[in-house]
Amino acid sequence: MGILEFYKNKIILVTGHTGFKGSWLSTMLQIAGAKVVGYALKPEEESLYALSKAGQQMQSIEGDIRDFQHLQSVFQEYQPELVFHLAAQPIVRTSYEQPVYTYETNVMGTVNLLECVRTTPSVTSVLNVTTDKVYENREWAWGYRETDPLDGYDPYSNSKSCSELVTHSYKKSFFDAMGIAVSTARAGNVIGGGDFAKDRIIPDCIRAAMEEKEIVIRNPYSIRPFQHVLEPLCAYLMIMEQQTLSLEKQGYYNVGPEESDCITVGGLADLFCEEWKEGASWKNICDEGPHEAAFLKLDCSFIKNKIGWKPHWDIQKAVEKTVEWTKVYQAHGDIRACMENQINEFYKERVKL
Repeated sequence: MGILEFYKNKIILVTGHTGFKGSWLSTMLQIAGAKVVGYALKPEEESLYALSKAGQQMQSIEGDIRDFQHLQSVFQEYQPELVFHLAAQPIVRTSYEQPVYTYETNVMGTVNLLECVRTTPSVTSVLNVTTDKVYENREWAWGYRETDPLDGYDPYSNSKSCSELVTHSYKKSFFDAMGIAVSTARAGNVIGGGDFAKDRIIPDCIRAAMEEKEIVIRNPYSIRPFQHVLEPLCAYLMIMEQQTLSLEKQGYYNVGPEESDCITVGGLADLFCEEWKEGASWKNICDEGPHEAAFLKLDCSFIKNKIGWKPHWDIQKAVEKTVEWTKVYQAHGDIRACMENQINEFYKERVKL
């Protein structure tokens, strides 16, 4: 039996498939033999989606999650069985600059997606991917649990809190009676090869290192639950499989690293410089930007107990694999082969646990 055997030949809709996480997820599903349909905005000129050649093995549809009529036509045409909702405006700083767009995308986009699920008989299971930042952040020293209050501070975090509440309402109002499984996954900060986003620590480190410039760090003492991108994607796939087979497995799940891997932004930059070598270094420059939480941890006991997921690659390994991918990219190597090798290595090692 190959990895992810459950997904073979299933019709799966992935919103946001041209993004960082979406490209990795699409590649994983393709390896599994799924029939993948993607719905997302046109990718950036330089993107993991293009580099991974994910679009060559799936039905890719360019569209805006805010466009309900278009999204509904895609559901009607392809009749997906499973739906992964990743489409979002994902950057905190951008949410301060474009709050209306952020709420339209993250809240009404979720409403549109769930309404399409409600009116498409083929759909049996849906997962809404949100963020660890949905919680009312009290800057306390222990991890947030799924029962803690939702109330993100900035427009991005708050819009994702709203997305959670919309999902909860659709579940109670419609999906429970229809027998449709629905969960949300609140993942921590992810790193990995192919993230070209602005205002994210590892992409900023990579850009500076490749240009042989000193890395600029804004908030080196902020603590974040960093993990390799394959960690939450593995969790999403496990949640989807188990809730599809048994409705009792649906829920609202934190997905984060072990507490020992919740490190400061400066600590992550140190690990990157050590792995990159070539004289890489960083400096602290506080630019007095908009408010961002200084301290954030997740308690992941619930998903460990109910789904059986647990972190696999520690933060050192996560940085190592990110740099490994980037070195292949820098040398104009085979990106797809690198990704498939990392995915297969990840699952092969997980089986041994």
